[in-house]
Amino acid sequence: MAAPESSVAYTVIQADDDKDQPSIQDLRSQLENGKDPQKIETMKKVLLLMLNGDPAPQLLMHIIRFVVPSKNKQLKKLLLIYWEICPKHNPDGKLKQEMILVCNALRNDLQHPNEFVRGMTLRFLCKLHEAELLEPLVPAVRTCLEHRHAYVRKNAVLAIYAIYKSFDYFIPDAPELIAQHLSGESDQNAKRNAFMMLINVKPALAVTYLNSVWSQVTSTFDELMQLAAIELIRKDCRFPTADKGKYMQCLVALLSSSAPAVKYEAANTLVALTSTSNAVKAVAQSYIELILKVSDNNVKLIVLDRLSELREKHDKVIDDLVMDILRVLGSPDIDVRKKCLNIAMEMVSSRNVDEVVGFLKKELVKTHDQEYEKNNEYRQLLIQSIHQCAIKFSEVAANVVHVLMEFLGESNASSAVDVVAFVREVVEKFPHLRQSIIVKLLETFNEMKTGRVVRGALWIIGEFALDIPSIEEAVRQFRTGLGEIPILASEQRALEEQNEDGETKSASAKSPEKSARRVLADGTYVTESAFSGSAKGAIDTKNSRNQLRGFILNGDYFLGSVLSTALTKLVLRYGDFTSDHARVNELKAEAMLIMTSIIRVGRSEFPTSPIDEDSHDRIMACLRVLASVPAEGVLREVFVEECHKAYALLVQEEQKKEQKNKAAEAVRKGKAVKVQVDDAIVFRHLKSKRAVGDASDEYELDLTRATGQNERSDDYISKLSRVVQLTGFSDSVYAEAYVNVHQYDILLDVLIVNQTNETLQNLTLEFSTLGDLKLVERPAPHTLGPHGFHAIKANIKVSSTETGVIFGNIVYDGPSALDMHCVILNDIHIDIMDYIKPAYCNETQFRSMWTEFEWENKVNVNTNITDLRKYLEHIMKSTNMSCLTPDHALSGECGFLAANMYARSIFGEDALANISLEKIGESITGHIRIRSKTQGIALSLGDKITLSQKAQAAAAP
Repeated sequence: MAAPESSVAYTVIQADDDKDQPSIQDLRSQLENGKDPQKIETMKKVLLLMLNGDPAPQLLMHIIRFVVPSKNKQLKKLLLIYWEICPKHNPDGKLKQEMILVCNALRNDLQHPNEFVRGMTLRFLCKLHEAELLEPLVPAVRTCLEHRHAYVRKNAVLAIYAIYKSFDYFIPDAPELIAQHLSGESDQNAKRNAFMMLINVKPALAVTYLNSVWSQVTSTFDELMQLAAIELIRKDCRFPTADKGKYMQCLVALLSSSAPAVKYEAANTLVALTSTSNAVKAVAQSYIELILKVSDNNVKLIVLDRLSELREKHDKVIDDLVMDILRVLGSPDIDVRKKCLNIAMEMVSSRNVDEVVGFLKKELVKTHDQEYEKNNEYRQLLIQSIHQCAIKFSEVAANVVHVLMEFLGESNASSAVDVVAFVREVVEKFPHLRQSIIVKLLETFNEMKTGRVVRGALWIIGEFALDIPSIEEAVRQFRTGLGEIPILASEQRALEEQNEDGETKSASAKSPEKSARRVLADGTYVTESAFSGSAKGAIDTKNSRNQLRGFILNGDYFLGSVLSTALTKLVLRYGDFTSDHARVNELKAEAMLIMTSIIRVGRSEFPTSPIDEDSHDRIMACLRVLASVPAEGVLREVFVEECHKAYALLVQEEQKKEQKNKAAEAVRKGKAVKVQVDDAIVFRHLKSKRAVGDASDEYELDLTRATGQNERSDDYISKLSRVVQLTGFSDSVYAEAYVNVHQYDILLDVLIVNQTNETLQNLTLEFSTLGDLKLVERPAPHTLGPHGFHAIKANIKVSSTETGVIFGNIVYDGPSALDMHCVILNDIHIDIMDYIKPAYCNETQFRSMWTEFEWENKVNVNTNITDLRKYLEHIMKSTNMSCLTPDHALSGECGFLAANMYARSIFGEDALANISLEKIGESITGHIRIRSKTQGIALSLGDKITLSQKAQAAAAP
């Protein structure tokens, strides 16, 4: 029985191209006349020569004559490598006569008094697959089982296993022989090798042995033996005769093992055997202990994934362990914390929400006192988690909203923006909390440091300040933040006072220059006058005292328009609560003065930039509304009622969208009810073994997923589209490759056809790569008969998302030894879309990554598509990116379209895109901006968009 090709092992040695290659005659001379050190160097040269494609058959007898008799251990090791790679057969397929001498040398080494030589030779026999060589060596191998040294015995077991697997008729009693040897073996490594052989060759004997030493599994077995016992349990439980109760007791005991690998494998196997709540909880507890004890963050993430899968399969069973899971937040790695919080949020229920929120509040307070890795990002995660709990369980909203509002004054914009979004949602969903939230918001209003946070607070105050004291306090806080009104007059007066103070100083203190030249970011020169410099100095002194004033003078007119809208709502609502017309007119005049002051200062030279048209129009609209109300009741209804209704509808739409996403996720994960009342009843015991998807086959399923063998969804048409022709039909050698991209590997299945009437010797397929691609192993040379064909597989590793190119050639020998032929192959271009998958993130995460990523690629739109929405769908399809902009924001007829898109590679790389389109007549113009953390993915996505536009234009009629 021939050995399967997958079991063949290879030894690869890197060639040194800097040195001249010696001739065969020189090598013969060095082997014949040199001493052991020189022979060692000569053997290394011979191995390099052979691994580079020259079999050097002329050296075989010299090596047998002058190297085999040596007793040098290093030389013997090199000699075993030579036996592994040297040609052992004649062209007619028969074993060479010289191999008889080799067999005799190997038998002598198997009987060598030195245990290292014996063990090394036994390891070599595992790679030997010539029956004529192995048959005379079997008695010597069996004798090595009784050797006094454990190193020889454990390698003898491996040799017997390899021989039995390839040629079972050489040692027909191998399982019984190993079982007898196992019962008397004392070395743990040798026992483990023998036990694993029985598991794979004759499981019944392995079960018998395990039952005989059952009490030792949890006490005296070492880690390797315990892992072997777990593997046997996993395989034996597929059969109905297995004692599953006994096995489960053993696995539960192994959960308390000190070895992390044993604990992990025992937990995986136990949850595959049973789904009882006690076993599931014990497995979950073991996972949590592993995460807390293991220091490797990659291991933590893997175990967290297992814990998440366990929670999905056994919903509500391990929810009581949520506080134990939150202990993982003590890990310093932000990815571990993020995954831990995601799992914990799925396990929160009405029974444990108070404990969870209390723990998260403590962690939030710690972020102020202690320095964590990525402290701001961790704080943002905690705030989002508390937000999620408070919205899901209304009873805790009142407890956390005031705690979170303490973070509105954070200098970190992301955390403060999340808090504002949380407060805005709480005041809408929980009306009984509005009064206390508005009071707290007004108390902390002047401590806010970020424009986006202030804008959110202004909107909340303008929308939910529903009584006279709140409205009056809000206007008072706004005036405090603006400082002296009108702003322009006060700034001019401050500037004049500053100039007068400067004139009273002594002449020596005056600056001799009235202006200074400055260089802008674009390289141009400007002149800074004393007036502008003094004005900026006045602005800076005001910024430290008056918050709203500083934002406006620094050019944030959007905040000014939001302030005007909030003032308009407050004044209109104030008129509904009181009949004091004088007070209403006073408040209205004050609001109008503030708005006109913002417009006037925006047109002056004091701010860093002039006011934009949109903000100017919004502020003017607010002025007109205040001037026309109460005569225009429709305008009052729009500001006071319709705005609130619009936000309420938005919140309801978000809830529906979230429920829809949850339902889709449940369907994707198989949680949704798919069995209908009229479906046929399936009896598991009446199904074939192949049709039974038992949970104990989980490891085999993992293996098939890892090798891609379960991916059978592609039809033949899609497979044919992946076939790449490498050579021409008129070449002497025709080659084509099927390119199969599977996760981090590219598998090339190359078909080579000899189109000549001659035999091609040493035909070698050589590949090289460009980009982050790496050839795992070099294909071995082959001999092709006339019009024969051969399939060669090549494995290429991929390390990042970047467009790669595979190129190479086919080399074979001609009629003479010096005559070589070379056929150049066509290039294989690897499509980046095989690694890009659609993904989703919230707006805050998108903005944060957009600011952080430094690589940007801008692609201009050039298409004959006339519909904006169709062009967006075309880009999404060609780039595998998902659209983050909601459908309601893209709906409607308009000549403009702006959308954000997001995708993530299988390597964890994020890709962001912003598409801005304008329809002019019947054509679309605009650009697409792509950002990523690495250059490769940004450039590759840009090239993909450009190619898709060209292909679409060429396909159009």
